Amino acid sequence: MEYLEMCTRKNMLSVATGAGALYLLYKTVRAGMNSPPFSQEPVSIARLAVEQGSFAGKDSGELRRILASLSQKQDDYAKSMMLHSITRCVYLLESEAAACTYEDIRQVAAALDDKDKGIKIQALNALKAFAGIRKFRIKIQEFVPKILELISTIWDTELHIAGLRLLNGLPLPDHTHPLLRRTIPTLIEILQAGTTLAQVQVLKLLSDLAQKEDLLYDIMNCQVHPDFLNLFHSSLPGNLLYEMLVFVEKLSEGRLTPQYQSVHWEYNELSLHAALFGEDSRLADRLLSLIIHPEEEVQIQACKVILSLQLCKEEETKASSHRIDCSYFDEENS
Repeated sequence: MEYLEMCTRKNMLSVATGAGALYLLYKTVRAGMNSPPFSQEPVSIARLAVEQGSFAGKDSGELRRILASLSQKQDDYAKSMMLHSITRCVYLLESEAAACTYEDIRQVAAALDDKDKGIKIQALNALKAFAGIRKFRIKIQEFVPKILELISTIWDTELHIAGLRLLNGLPLPDHTHPLLRRTIPTLIEILQAGTTLAQVQVLKLLSDLAQKEDLLYDIMNCQVHPDFLNLFHSSLPGNLLYEMLVFVEKLSEGRLTPQYQSVHWEYNELSLHAALFGEDSRLADRLLSLIIHPEEEVQIQACKVILSLQLCKEEETKASSHRIDCSYFDEENS
C-alpha cells in the first residue's frame, strides 16, 4: 500500500513540472479540493492538472460538462457533489470559468431554493467562487436578497459561514440597504453566539455596514447580550479580536462624522452603543488588557481604538461646550 501511494505521489509530482504546473497545484491546495467526486467519471485533480498543462489555451470542457449535468434531474447527493465540483473547477480552471455565461450563474443560484440545506451551502460556495471573477459580481448581486433570507431564517453554522463569505466578496449597492437593515439583529446574534469562523466573517460584514451612513444607527441601537464585552476577552483567538477591534473603530469613526453628530440619537439601554460607548461601559478596561496581547496586530488595533475613543470624547466635550455658550448667549439677548 505504501509503495502504491509512493508511486501515485511520484506520478503527481511528474505532472507538476514547470512553474505553471506548480502554481496550478498551489491553487488547488488553496481551494481545498479534497472532496469525493459526484459521478463515475470523477473531476480528478491530477487529470485537470494534466489537461491544463498539456492543452494550454484550450478548454478541457470539464466545467461545461458538469453544468450541463446540473441542469438534469439529480438526487440530492449527486446535485450537492456537482455543485462542489463546480466550485473546484472555477478555482482551478479560470479560463473556463471566465467563459461561463450569466445563465450558468443563474442555474447555480437556483440551487439556493432547494429544500436540502447541504445543497444550499454548496450553491453559496459555488457562487463565492464565481464572485472571484469580476464580470460575474454584478450578476450575483441579484441574489443578495435570497442570501440574506437564508442567513436570517436558517440557524446553521456552515450556511452562515458560506453566506457571509459570499456577501463579503460582493459590493452591496444602496438598494440592498433596507434588506440589510432588517438582517442586522441576526448578524449581531451570530456575532454573539456563532463559532469563531462565523464571528470573523460577520464582523467583516458589520465593519463594512458600519461605514454606511444610513445603517450606522441601526447597528448602534441593536440590542446585545449583557455579557457582550466578553467578546474582547484576551483569551479569544487573535483573528477574532482583531476583527472585533476593527468593527469598534469603524463605529467610533462613524460617530465623528458631521452627519451623525447633527442628530440627537436615542439608544435603548441594552444597545450596542450602550455596551461600547455608554457611561457605564467597561470597554476601556478590556482595551487596556489587549494592549499587551501576544499578537502585534491586536496590540496595534487596540491602540487605534483607544485613540479613536479619545478623539470622540474630545469632540463631545467641544460640542457640549458650544451648546453651553450658545445657551448663555441666548439668555443674554433675552
